[in-house]
Amino acid sequence: MPHSQDIEGENDPESASEYECLQCGTIVQATTHPGACECGGDFHNRAKSLE
Repeated sequence: MPHSQDIEGENDPESASEYECLQCGTIVQATTHPGACECGGDFHNRAKSLE
């Protein structure tokens, strides 16, 4: 693939982010916040600080 072409979806603001459950550690990819995990824990966007 030529270097001048982007891979589809890369650098796309609508591309999926990784979210991790703060209770059980399950990781999912979603374009919007996925809500609650099956274990009942809350998901946190892994790209953002927990502070």
